[in-house]
Amino acid sequence: MQSPLRFNTPLAWVQCVMNDFDRFLLDHAAAEKKASGMAISLISHYPDRTRLVEEMADLAIEELSHYREVIKVIHQRGGQLIADEKDAYISQIRDHVRNGRDDYFMDRLITAGIIEARGAERFQLVADALPEGRMKQMYQAIAQSEKRHYSQFIELAKHYFADADVAKRADQLLDLEATIVKALPIRARLH
Repeated sequence: MQSPLRFNTPLAWVQCVMNDFDRFLLDHAAAEKKASGMAISLISHYPDRTRLVEEMADLAIEELSHYREVIKVIHQRGGQLIADEKDAYISQIRDHVRNGRDDYFMDRLITAGIIEARGAERFQLVADALPEGRMKQMYQAIAQSEKRHYSQFIELAKHYFADADVAKRADQLLDLEATIVKALPIRARLH
Protein backbone atom coordinates (compact mmCIF):
# COMPACT_ATOMS: atom_id res chain seq x y z
CA MET A 1 0.00 0.00 0.00
CA GLN A 2 1.27 3.45 -0.92
CA SER A 3 1.58 5.81 2.02
CA PRO A 4 -1.24 8.34 2.14
CA LEU A 5 0.95 10.91 3.91
CA ARG A 6 1.51 14.23 2.19
CA PHE A 7 4.72 15.26 3.91
CA ASN A 8 7.76 13.06 4.39
CA THR A 9 9.56 13.11 7.70
CA PRO A 10 12.88 14.92 7.24
CA LEU A 11 16.13 12.96 7.57
CA ALA A 12 17.15 15.33 10.37
CA TRP A 13 14.49 13.62 12.50
CA VAL A 14 16.10 10.21 11.92
CA GLN A 15 19.52 11.59 12.85
CA CYS A 16 18.09 13.13 16.02
CA VAL A 17 16.48 9.80 17.01
CA MET A 18 19.67 7.86 16.38
CA ASN A 19 21.64 10.37 18.48
CA ASP A 20 19.26 10.00 21.45
CA PHE A 21 17.82 6.54 20.96
CA ASP A 22 17.16 5.92 24.65
CA ARG A 23 14.91 8.99 24.77
CA PHE A 24 13.12 7.85 21.63
CA LEU A 25 12.47 4.43 23.18
CA LEU A 26 10.76 6.06 26.16
CA ASP A 27 8.47 8.06 23.91
CA HIS A 28 7.82 5.04 21.71
CA ALA A 29 6.73 3.01 24.74
CA ALA A 30 4.34 5.76 25.82
CA ALA A 31 2.89 5.96 22.30
CA GLU A 32 2.20 2.21 22.21
CA LYS A 33 0.50 2.35 25.59
CA LYS A 34 -1.66 5.28 24.47
CA ALA A 35 -2.58 3.49 21.22
CA SER A 36 -3.77 0.49 23.21
CA GLY A 37 -5.80 2.80 25.45
CA MET A 38 -7.32 4.52 22.41
CA ALA A 39 -8.56 1.17 21.11
CA ILE A 40 -10.14 0.40 24.48
CA SER A 41 -11.69 3.88 24.51
CA LEU A 42 -13.34 3.25 21.14
CA ILE A 43 -14.81 0.01 22.51
CA SER A 44 -16.12 1.87 25.55
CA HIS A 45 -17.72 4.63 23.48
CA TYR A 46 -19.19 2.40 20.78
CA PRO A 47 -20.06 -0.96 22.38
CA ASP A 48 -22.91 -1.45 19.91
CA ARG A 49 -20.56 -1.46 16.89
CA THR A 50 -19.75 -5.17 16.75
CA ARG A 51 -17.07 -5.06 14.05
CA LEU A 52 -15.35 -2.13 15.76
CA VAL A 53 -15.38 -3.87 19.15
CA GLU A 54 -13.86 -7.05 17.76
CA GLU A 55 -11.16 -5.28 15.79
CA MET A 56 -10.28 -2.83 18.56
CA ALA A 57 -9.98 -5.66 21.12
CA ASP A 58 -7.37 -7.28 18.87
CA LEU A 59 -5.67 -3.94 18.21
CA ALA A 60 -5.46 -3.09 21.92
CA ILE A 61 -3.70 -6.39 22.59
CA GLU A 62 -1.33 -5.93 19.66
CA GLU A 63 -0.39 -2.38 20.70
CA LEU A 64 0.11 -3.53 24.29
CA SER A 65 2.41 -6.32 23.06
CA HIS A 66 4.46 -3.64 21.25
CA TYR A 67 4.58 -1.70 24.50
CA ARG A 68 5.85 -4.80 26.31
CA GLU A 69 8.56 -5.32 23.65
CA VAL A 70 9.76 -1.73 23.92
CA ILE A 71 9.84 -1.66 27.73
CA LYS A 72 11.92 -4.85 27.70
CA VAL A 73 14.44 -3.10 25.43
CA ILE A 74 14.45 -0.03 27.71
CA HIS A 75 15.13 -2.19 30.76
CA GLN A 76 17.82 -4.22 28.95
CA ARG A 77 19.55 -0.94 28.12
CA GLY A 78 19.49 0.07 31.78
CA GLY A 79 16.67 2.59 31.47
CA GLN A 80 13.40 2.98 33.27
CA LEU A 81 10.05 4.39 32.26
CA ILE A 82 9.16 8.02 32.84
CA ALA A 83 5.82 9.78 33.18
CA ASP A 84 3.98 10.22 29.91
CA GLU A 85 4.35 13.59 28.25
CA LYS A 86 1.68 15.40 26.27
CA ASP A 87 2.06 14.83 22.54
CA ALA A 88 1.55 18.12 20.68
CA TYR A 89 1.07 16.31 17.36
CA ILE A 90 -1.80 14.21 18.71
CA SER A 91 -3.33 17.21 20.50
CA GLN A 92 -3.28 19.33 17.35
CA ILE A 93 -4.90 16.60 15.27
CA ARG A 94 -7.57 16.03 17.90
CA ASP A 95 -8.32 19.76 17.95
CA HIS A 96 -9.78 19.27 14.45
CA VAL A 97 -12.06 16.35 15.29
CA ARG A 98 -15.61 17.51 14.68
CA ASN A 99 -18.46 17.40 17.16
CA GLY A 100 -21.66 15.45 16.62
CA ARG A 101 -22.00 11.71 17.12
CA ASP A 102 -21.39 10.57 13.54
CA ASP A 103 -18.86 13.27 12.62
CA TYR A 104 -16.92 12.61 15.82
CA PHE A 105 -16.92 8.85 15.23
CA MET A 106 -15.81 9.20 11.60
CA ASP A 107 -13.06 11.65 12.52
CA ARG A 108 -11.78 9.43 15.34
CA LEU A 109 -11.43 6.52 12.95
CA ILE A 110 -9.76 8.55 10.21
CA THR A 111 -7.39 10.41 12.53
CA ALA A 112 -6.43 7.13 14.21
CA GLY A 113 -5.58 5.76 10.77
CA ILE A 114 -3.51 8.80 9.86
CA ILE A 115 -1.61 8.63 13.15
CA GLU A 116 -0.88 4.96 12.44
CA ALA A 117 0.34 5.85 8.93
CA ARG A 118 2.74 8.41 10.40
CA GLY A 119 3.93 5.83 12.90
CA ALA A 120 4.51 3.33 10.09
CA GLU A 121 6.59 5.86 8.17
CA ARG A 122 8.71 6.82 11.15
CA PHE A 123 9.21 3.31 12.50
CA GLN A 124 10.37 2.24 9.03
CA LEU A 125 12.85 5.12 8.97
CA VAL A 126 14.18 3.98 12.35
CA ALA A 127 14.40 0.37 11.13
CA ASP A 128 16.29 1.51 8.03
CA ALA A 129 18.80 3.43 10.17
CA LEU A 130 19.48 0.61 12.62
CA PRO A 131 22.23 -1.95 12.07
CA GLU A 132 21.27 -5.55 11.30
CA GLY A 133 20.00 -7.35 14.36
CA ARG A 134 17.08 -7.89 16.67
CA MET A 135 16.26 -4.19 17.14
CA LYS A 136 16.10 -3.60 13.38
CA GLN A 137 13.80 -6.62 13.00
CA MET A 138 11.56 -5.37 15.81
CA TYR A 139 11.16 -1.97 14.16
CA GLN A 140 10.53 -3.49 10.74
CA ALA A 141 7.75 -5.63 12.23
CA ILE A 142 6.23 -2.70 14.12
CA ALA A 143 6.31 -0.53 10.97
CA GLN A 144 4.42 -3.21 9.05
CA SER A 145 1.89 -3.51 11.85
CA GLU A 146 1.26 0.25 11.90
CA LYS A 147 0.86 0.27 8.12
CA ARG A 148 -1.80 -2.42 8.41
CA HIS A 149 -3.54 -0.41 11.15
CA TYR A 150 -3.90 2.59 8.85
CA SER A 151 -5.84 0.46 6.35
CA GLN A 152 -7.84 -1.10 9.16
CA PHE A 153 -9.08 2.25 10.46
CA ILE A 154 -9.97 3.53 7.00
CA GLU A 155 -11.83 0.31 6.23
CA LEU A 156 -13.73 0.62 9.51
CA ALA A 157 -14.69 4.18 8.60
CA LYS A 158 -15.94 2.93 5.22
CA HIS A 159 -17.88 0.18 6.95
CA TYR A 160 -19.86 2.73 8.97
CA PHE A 161 -19.94 5.65 6.52
CA ALA A 162 -20.18 6.24 2.77
CA ASP A 163 -16.88 5.79 0.94
CA ALA A 164 -17.13 9.23 -0.66
CA ASP A 165 -17.65 10.91 2.73
CA VAL A 166 -14.68 9.05 4.21
CA ALA A 167 -12.47 9.93 1.24
CA LYS A 168 -13.43 13.62 1.40
CA ARG A 169 -12.77 13.89 5.14
CA ALA A 170 -9.56 11.85 4.94
CA ASP A 171 -8.34 14.22 2.23
CA GLN A 172 -8.95 17.21 4.51
CA LEU A 173 -7.33 15.56 7.52
CA LEU A 174 -4.29 14.38 5.57
CA ASP A 175 -3.66 17.97 4.43
CA LEU A 176 -4.02 19.14 8.01
CA GLU A 177 -1.67 16.42 9.29
CA ALA A 178 1.00 17.44 6.77
CA THR A 179 0.81 21.04 7.98
CA ILE A 180 1.13 19.91 11.60
CA VAL A 181 4.14 17.66 10.92
CA LYS A 182 5.95 20.35 8.94
CA ALA A 183 5.79 22.62 11.99
CA LEU A 184 6.89 20.02 14.56
CA PRO A 185 10.28 20.54 16.15
CA ILE A 186 12.88 17.87 15.42
CA ARG A 187 13.12 15.79 18.59
CA ALA A 188 13.95 12.23 19.59
CA ARG A 189 10.26 11.45 19.89
CA LEU A 190 7.85 9.63 17.67
CA HIS A 191 6.06 12.88 16.84
